[in-house]
Amino acid sequence: MGKEKKVRIREKEIPEYKKNIVAEMASKIKGSKTTLIASTRKLPSSQFHTIKKNLRGRAEIKVARKSSIIRAIETVNRQGLDKIKESIHADVALFFSNLDAFELSALLTENQSPARAKAGDVALEDIKVEPGPTDLIPGPAISELSGVGLKVAVEGGKLAIKQSHTIVKAGDIIKANVASVLGKLNILPMKVGFEPLAAYDSTEDKVYVGIKINKEEALDGLRHAIGKARGFAINLAYVCKETISALIGKAGMHEKAIMKLTTTKEGA
Repeated sequence: MGKEKKVRIREKEIPEYKKNIVAEMASKIKGSKTTLIASTRKLPSSQFHTIKKNLRGRAEIKVARKSSIIRAIETVNRQGLDKIKESIHADVALFFSNLDAFELSALLTENQSPARAKAGDVALEDIKVEPGPTDLIPGPAISELSGVGLKVAVEGGKLAIKQSHTIVKAGDIIKANVASVLGKLNILPMKVGFEPLAAYDSTEDKVYVGIKINKEEALDGLRHAIGKARGFAINLAYVCKETISALIGKAGMHEKAIMKLTTTKEGA
C-alpha cells in the first residue's frame, strides 16, 4: 500500500482591519440598549445617506459583511443575542441606539419612501385603484387598464376610471402588466428604505423578530380596541374615569324612564 498523503489545511490570517471592525461592533453592541438589524435590499445610496442624516443623534448605522457581524455577536457572548444570527443575511445594516427597539423600528418605517412597483414585487397591502379622471388618452391604454380589471370610459378626451377595484391583494406577486398600469396611473404602492428584521435589547437580553412597526396602523388598531373596551366596560357598569360620564348619563335616562312609568301608573 502506498503512503497516505497528509493534507495540511493552512488557515488564512485574519487582517488586522477586519479584527478592528469586529471589535468595534462588539463594543457598540455592549454599549447600546438596542442593536437592530435591517435589510438594505434595493435601497439607493442617496436614500441611505438621507436616512443616516435624519437619524443622527438617535442611532448609528454600521454596514459590514455577514461573517464580521456574526463574529462580533459571538465575541459579545450573550445567550439572548445568539438568536439574532438567524436574521442576518448578505444585505443588512446594524443600528446601534439607546432608543427602545420598537421606537427605533418605527423611525425606520417612517423614513421609508413611496416607490414604483416592479414585476415580481410582493404587494405590501391591497392595491386599490379609485374611480376618477386620468391623464391617459384613449388607445392602447384602454385595453391595458381593462386587462387588470378596471372599468374605464372616455371623458373630455381622456380616460376615466369608473369604479374602484383592487388589482392586487396583499402578499400577491405583482405581474408585469399590473406594474405597467400602476406606473401609468402614477400609483406608488411600494416602500423603499431600511426594513427592520430583528432587534436585540441588551437591558432585557432579548431578541425581537418581526418588529416592522407602522405607527398609523398601530394607532388605528389601538383606538379601535379602546373603543370596544370602553363600550364593554359601560355595559358591565364598570366605574372608572373613562366610563363615569357615560354611566351617569345612562343612569339619568333610566331615572327619566322610571319616573315616566311611575307617573303614568299613578295617573291611571
